[in-house]
Amino acid sequence: MRLALLLYKYFPYGGMQRDFRRFVEALQARGHHCRVYYNSWQGDEIADAELRRVPVSARSNHLRNERFSAWVERDLDQDPVDGVIGFNKMPGLDVYYAADSCYLDKAFNERGRLYRMSKRFRHFAAYEEAVFGRDSATEILLISETEKAKFLHYYQTPEARMHMLPPGISRDRCAGEDAPARRRATRAALAVAEGEQVFLFVGSGFIKKGLDRAIRGLANARAEQPHHPMRLLVVGQDRERRFRRLAKKLGIADCVHFLGGRDDVADLLLAADTLVHPALDEAAGIVLLEALVAGLPVITTDVCGYAHHIADARAGMVLRSPYSQDDLNTALLRSLDGVYRSQCRETGLTYARLTDLYSMHATGAQLIEQLLQGKQGNENA
Repeated sequence: MRLALLLYKYFPYGGMQRDFRRFVEALQARGHHCRVYYNSWQGDEIADAELRRVPVSARSNHLRNERFSAWVERDLDQDPVDGVIGFNKMPGLDVYYAADSCYLDKAFNERGRLYRMSKRFRHFAAYEEAVFGRDSATEILLISETEKAKFLHYYQTPEARMHMLPPGISRDRCAGEDAPARRRATRAALAVAEGEQVFLFVGSGFIKKGLDRAIRGLANARAEQPHHPMRLLVVGQDRERRFRRLAKKLGIADCVHFLGGRDDVADLLLAADTLVHPALDEAAGIVLLEALVAGLPVITTDVCGYAHHIADARAGMVLRSPYSQDDLNTALLRSLDGVYRSQCRETGLTYARLTDLYSMHATGAQLIEQLLQGKQGNENA
């Protein structure tokens, strides 16, 4: 089949963007031609994919999104495909991959009445309803039972259109026999001292992922254990200034290291002692599972779609809502205990061996194929 895959913005360090690439590759492996529509692209192109840049711009995101949709619709009218797959919510999709959380839930629980009167709200609410509304025909690939419940609450989406996928961890994230050597080499390259505790934060979107919470937690741990060397490695592509200022204000600027976007996250997961991911909002949180399969203990929040895997595996601590900084502070201090971390590592690795955390993209590509063939059959009937 000839397929169109739509994504506003691609960059190599985003979780959804990495899933996008792997879905394209999985669909190509099944013999399908993939045409990619995008507005912004950073990083390597996808081999053998047909890339079409959507040349639109606007001062606001919602207006740019509307122009993107209109441009793609016109282009598809002139050059049709057999199926349209979206990775952002928008009208006209045959299949949507639900990497983002429920917009209406955030708008009603985290925003005020004036916000819900804005053009921005009307746009994003309408685009979400175009996918999840009862009258929509879009098939939906979900990665979080928590988010599924929210969509059902706000839209009463027919469950026959909602399809849960397993996680899709890349096998190169798994701890192999060379894990100890890679850990030593990476810690040496980072000039980590013997006995120094390395906390790792991974994620582009520092506010949403809770970097300020992690920095405050590190400051507390330093104050409580002044003789225990520790640092926080921050990996991700985002604006750093406000977080550097916070670290400086709290007196720990020397302990917070901003590494930018990295291609060696697998090695950093092995080199670290604890992953800290106190997110405010996270539909899934693939890095939680990447840490789990690497044997890295995790501290996260229960708002993350994949947090239940950490709890089920007993591979770390899941902080309950409503969020409390004291809870994170306590969790960070507990993670200084090497015996506790070893227990988390062993139970996590056992869980990773016994649980399907890997087949999302192959399973999803097969499901997309079946759903589109079903739609074609219904249209021809």
